Amino acid sequence: MQMGVQQKGGGGRGEMSDESKKSKKRQKRLSRVQRLYDCCKEVFADCEPGIVPSPDKIEKIAAILDGMSEADVGLSPNMPIFSRERAPVITYLHLHECDKFSIGIFCMPPTSVIPLHNHPGMTVFSKLLFGTMHIKAYDWSNEVDNVNASECDGLRLAKLKVNSEFTAPCRTSILYPADGGNMHCFTATTACAVLDVLGPPYSDPDGRHCQYYYDFPFSKFPGMYVCVYSWMIFYNLYVFACCYF
Repeated sequence: MQMGVQQKGGGGRGEMSDESKKSKKRQKRLSRVQRLYDCCKEVFADCEPGIVPSPDKIEKIAAILDGMSEADVGLSPNMPIFSRERAPVITYLHLHECDKFSIGIFCMPPTSVIPLHNHPGMTVFSKLLFGTMHIKAYDWSNEVDNVNASECDGLRLAKLKVNSEFTAPCRTSILYPADGGNMHCFTATTACAVLDVLGPPYSDPDGRHCQYYYDFPFSKFPGMYVCVYSWMIFYNLYVFACCYF
């Protein structure tokens, strides 16, 4: 995926050619992505599942992401993958994945939804590169002992952490294994691009499955919701994986 502006007319002596300008822009874009990769490689090198990096290391990744925009990854809202006609199809651009971390971009047309899902044992950074998005996020609640077990067969109590709309540019969202809204749902109000860093990534062999949930209001605990626990709930979720260039 490349971005560049063509300029009419020939370049005189000492002027940079169109091709050189595009090459320089590509190099600048790659350098931002490369910086992110290098930082993630350092931060997650010694991390195990469920272990959160130190606050200073968290800040290093967040600082790089906070300074990134769609131009750094060669995306723009007018690209076909963001067309309203494509909803609910979501495109995932795969940048990198190893056993320590993954980097990728969700390209979401207006009205598309990534349903409520979890991130077991993970620290997750989500940077909205452009667009407006509604985020709803939960953490598991410790109030479960106060709930009648006969009323909660197959259900588990969770507390609402975030229920707001965000518009780029905004700060990077960070969630942790047991805090910060480990289960979240993304709804694209406009065309959106979300750059995600997961440490460690999902891994079925290692027990880090991506599970989806329905949420239901639970009036006995204001502000809390009941989620279906450990059941995979079917959604019409379409995600196309593409290579990033």
